[in-house]
Amino acid sequence: MSESAPIISSVGAGAAIEPRMPLSGLTCAPVQFTPADIAQRDITRWNGIAADAVTVTRREPYEFQLRASCHLLIMAERGERDDGETLIEGLPKSTRRKFSGRLSFVPSGHRLYGWQKPRLLTRVTYFYIDPRGPLLDPELGFAETEFKPRLYFYDRDLWAIAAKLKAAHATHGAPGQQQYGEALGILLAHELLRLNRGAPDTQAYVRGGLAAWQRSRVGEYIEEHLTENVLLSSLAEVAQLSPFHFSRVFKQTFGMPPLRYLASRRIERAKALLAGDGSVTQVGLAVGFAETSSFTTAFRKHTGVTPSVYRRGLE
Repeated sequence: MSESAPIISSVGAGAAIEPRMPLSGLTCAPVQFTPADIAQRDITRWNGIAADAVTVTRREPYEFQLRASCHLLIMAERGERDDGETLIEGLPKSTRRKFSGRLSFVPSGHRLYGWQKPRLLTRVTYFYIDPRGPLLDPELGFAETEFKPRLYFYDRDLWAIAAKLKAAHATHGAPGQQQYGEALGILLAHELLRLNRGAPDTQAYVRGGLAAWQRSRVGEYIEEHLTENVLLSSLAEVAQLSPFHFSRVFKQTFGMPPLRYLASRRIERAKALLAGDGSVTQVGLAVGFAETSSFTTAFRKHTGVTPSVYRRGLE
């Protein structure tokens, strides 16, 4: 931990875990914060899954930790820090400063630990998932699957389902919402299995396009740098090609030029964030637009509507 890290003796390796909370038929330990009153929490329980909507209320250093007794999916709707680090057992620690619109996954039995000095008031939703959820078909093998930990990644389908489950959390108690939330929980389990298994790569090369390893590395690089001014030369370097050759084979592989593809991925990320409750300005900043006007123009160019109109359509 750096010199600016908070010194909080009650949290860290070997610290006692907060008492477990019942989550509609399962028992899971929630993520623990120090100081304990740093965040407001709102928990909704379904059968085999629970959503814990967390909003940090003060811009001061804090720590968080968990030894996961259930699978934990973290949806960071707003996250930006001046300093800090996050560690999921089995992965290198991350000192990433901006993580709005990112997901993390902590498999059951793994440890989550981190501290941060927030630049913005963090807003995340924790989804606690029972590995042996009573609604899951045993033939899925969900309980027997050895899941890989993941930190600050983005998956469009997984984010979309998590966002819908968060919305169901907000309207819990309305007619049909219990069944709807449980159905979304089953879909979430299926998406986690898909992500863990990975998409089968049946071809090492796309004819005339990028090799499989190049597609993977370039795609990951783009997702990790959506908020930045990515240069064509940087993308070409990732693929170990000249910029001229890279532009040609990228278009053959992805169906559009590299920078247009980057812009389209920013808009897709913005769509996911607009399903939350952050303002249009905040969403624009989270996907790399310094001004709301430029974000609105780009969004309308790709979708035909403004961000505000798109959000009203979701509602």
